[in-house]
Amino acid sequence: MSQAKAPTIDLTSGLLLLGLATVWGGSFFFAEIALTEVPPLTIALHRVFWAVPVLLVVVLLRGITIPTSGKAWVCYLVMGALNNAIPFSLIFWGQTSIGSGLASILNGTTAVFGAVVAGLLLVDEPLTTRKIIGALFGLLGVAVIMGLDALSNFNVQNLGQLAIMGAALSYAFAGVWGKKYLSQYPPVMNALGMLAGSTLLMIPAAFFIEGTPVLALSAGVWASLLAVAILSTALAYLLYFEILVRAGSANLMLVTLLIPPVAVTLSVVFLGEELGLEALLGFIIIALGLAITDGRLLDRIF
Repeated sequence: MSQAKAPTIDLTSGLLLLGLATVWGGSFFFAEIALTEVPPLTIALHRVFWAVPVLLVVVLLRGITIPTSGKAWVCYLVMGALNNAIPFSLIFWGQTSIGSGLASILNGTTAVFGAVVAGLLLVDEPLTTRKIIGALFGLLGVAVIMGLDALSNFNVQNLGQLAIMGAALSYAFAGVWGKKYLSQYPPVMNALGMLAGSTLLMIPAAFFIEGTPVLALSAGVWASLLAVAILSTALAYLLYFEILVRAGSANLMLVTLLIPPVAVTLSVVFLGEELGLEALLGFIIIALGLAITDGRLLDRIF
């Protein structure tokens, strides 16, 4: 019996992967612009709120059945908290004290930490030595970025960096939750459901903490809010699931390496941000951790 061939990246999948990296990497850039006039939780609300009608249209056009059971929507609510409301809020709050490029690099630890969390909580994804070593490299990369002085001189910038790490951890738990409780539903419906759930969570959170959202914003800020919602969220999820089908989850993980260069390039060219040597070195170490976790590059070398 012939062995099933592992999914590979063809030209179409590669272009889709670059597109996904661009719109996800752009989310840090768009948020940085929006933060000039809009507080972080309100940006998170805009991001999920405007993405819902876009995905609803896609679901309806594709004739996908919308679940009506209370259990499904409770699962969507939890998924919305773990994969949208909590991480989006933490990332945008973190960006009030650190640049968008650095935020994207720290967010790159999502894949290595996600592998460890899945290994601890999912029977079919055991925790291996490779995953543990990859996570340790991820932590080392973060330590290099934060610097040794963070131990004795902890400041708001370090708190912002930890907020991004908290977002990465939330994403990791979201991956486990989605696999355990949402795998029986169509992927695009899951995206719509969790965004609807996160919108329900973000409305009271944003209103209570930051007050009624101001709608009298500059054109540039409105463009950034709509871009982070429609391009970096609705379109991103459609690209994500298309790549997953075409190239598989292992190849999809490569987007984690592509997002920081996109975000850093946008921040340097258009926002005038500068990255220190420690941030670049930290990214290399985190990328090495991802390569160890994935394993394919090491298998080819050794």
